[in-house]
Amino acid sequence: MGVVTPGGSSPGPKQDRSRATRRRLLEAAVACLAEHGWAGSTVAVVAERAGVSRGAAQHHFPTREDLFTAAVEYVAEERSAALRAVPDQDRAAVVAALVDLYTGPLFRAALQLWVAASNEEQLRPRVTELEARVGRETHRIAVNLLRADETRPGVRETVQGLLDMARGLGLANVLTDDTARRRKVVAQWAELLDEALG
Repeated sequence: MGVVTPGGSSPGPKQDRSRATRRRLLEAAVACLAEHGWAGSTVAVVAERAGVSRGAAQHHFPTREDLFTAAVEYVAEERSAALRAVPDQDRAAVVAALVDLYTGPLFRAALQLWVAASNEEQLRPRVTELEARVGRETHRIAVNLLRADETRPGVRETVQGLLDMARGLGLANVLTDDTARRRKVVAQWAELLDEALG
């Protein structure tokens, strides 16, 4: 006989509902940050978008900072999963995939949180630590996908330069669609990486 809680249900479905609610809140927080920025993204706005009560949102994330830090961590996990799924058959595809990470709504949400953290003392240490961790993970994945040998002089800096360039292209894309120029830059960087990484 299975375990029955006082409400008559097994603990599994309740945990599943809790995980589903948490995921909806994180996805809603990312969307709100990308669309409305930090100032327009309150817990109440996120809860409404997620289709849950404000109390349910605060049960999962007691503070606004908890919610949005978790949302950016969620973004980081999604970005890492997307990167790991990129086939490493050619460097041009890898470079394009890395740049694409910095041009979509996930990057826009992270960018809004970075801007907020620059002005919010209680948020800054959390975002700084998270970004350092995300940066290391993204670099590690990029090295693997590019089949780069970091024991060679300059290779680590070359990979980091690619990631910095990708972030810059993402920033350029925030105000205007920069797709045509970005394609040319990606093609050029892929050639440069072939020369630099061998």
